[in-house]
Amino acid sequence: MTTDHGYPAVRMYIAGEWVQGGTGRTAPVVNPATEKPVGDVPLATADDLDRALASSAEGFKVWRATPVARRTEILHAAADLLEERAADIGRISTLEQGKPLRESTGEARRVSGTLRWHADDARRAYGRIIPSEPGTLLSVRREPIGPVAAFVPWNFPAGGPMRKISSALASGCSIVIKASEETPGTAAALVACFVDAGLPAGVINLVFGEPAEVSAHLIGSPVTRLIAFTGSVPVGKLLAGEAGKVMKPSLMELGGHAPVIVCADADPVKAARKAAQAKFANAGQVCTSPSRFLVHESLIEAFTAEFVKAAEAVVVGDGLADGTTMGPLANERRLESVERLTADAVRRGATVRTGGERLDRPGYFFAPTVLTDVPADADLMSEEPFGPLAPIVPFTDLDEALAVANSLPYGLAAYGFTESAATAERLVEGFEAGILSINHCGGSVHEAPSGGFKDSGYGREGGPEALDAYLVTKRVSHLLAG
Repeated sequence: MTTDHGYPAVRMYIAGEWVQGGTGRTAPVVNPATEKPVGDVPLATADDLDRALASSAEGFKVWRATPVARRTEILHAAADLLEERAADIGRISTLEQGKPLRESTGEARRVSGTLRWHADDARRAYGRIIPSEPGTLLSVRREPIGPVAAFVPWNFPAGGPMRKISSALASGCSIVIKASEETPGTAAALVACFVDAGLPAGVINLVFGEPAEVSAHLIGSPVTRLIAFTGSVPVGKLLAGEAGKVMKPSLMELGGHAPVIVCADADPVKAARKAAQAKFANAGQVCTSPSRFLVHESLIEAFTAEFVKAAEAVVVGDGLADGTTMGPLANERRLESVERLTADAVRRGATVRTGGERLDRPGYFFAPTVLTDVPADADLMSEEPFGPLAPIVPFTDLDEALAVANSLPYGLAAYGFTESAATAERLVEGFEAGILSINHCGGSVHEAPSGGFKDSGYGREGGPEALDAYLVTKRVSHLLAG
């Protein structure tokens, strides 16, 4: 069933059934390009959450006992469906999140690769036999940790949930996932692919609701064995603290404020083009988005001129419209935040080279913005903008630039541009970040880990490391009968 907008009638998935919820409570889902509702999202009650948890406990028993070859077969079948439905999923995502349809559809296609990678990597979750005393068999086994409670934000409606779902299911865990109430349709469409692929009831449960209520209920339940969260640093610290009170491990992929260092020997035009393309992707609403541009003083004019040119070439509009290259911000909160950060920077002496204001039209649109002469005490230099703001500041010495880059409590992503292998290695060794890109601003890939240092979280998603949090290591010492 769909609405007049082509948006689906969203339901939760609990205990193998698509349900509205115990009381029928809902919240509107708003298209950020029009500020108009396109549908509703059901909100779970405590009883709904208890049903999801009980179902997850039973689902775990079934799924962990399912041979890995059969689990992989089901997950690959789900990946096939994801590929077939990518265009439909992308449209849903654009309606509720705003990003251009090309970005949304590409994201929907990429998650099938995420799922395939983790499904295949489950076959390589090896234990080992350890040489030991005569008559003793000493081994190490890796087993699924148990039911997982996962929480994901709205900025990547397909990619965020799939990272958690694919890792959990590949490891043999069940999962209760609370997706964002702002982008519920995409999450429901993903779950439908697993259901239609034959995933046993209870292995995955999808809920929505009041975030604080849902998180407290799921974390506090004795059913839950692992907490997996992607989101802001303050919320991540809160959830990690709640998990710690009940001695539950957690996986935290939190925010950042990614520095970009453009060294004296870099090509400023190429660097600006690549950095601008990454900056304005998803309207800057990416936790790894480049957001502080530290440029050698000899290159800053050429870099800034090209960056401004790239910003002014961005076509801002409804993500469903042909030619749009940047959609709206996701909600009024984001719009108010980037307005505040821009005004603060200007008040402290920054110069707006282009943009700097919301667009005069319906929707949460803000112009791609480039600022120079931004002082170190501007809020923009210490607070993650999560929007299309690009502050550019000069430096004279690379050690000075690295000190500025590492001065914040975040350590998620960092970027550097240089033509020198030796300088590149200085950047790699000097950056305090878990995700580094040299001479480009690449995103996450299935085959390699992503994660942060310091306040940006702990644990890794992607690559062989992705399954570590979802598996427990069991040492077995077996004295053989003599």
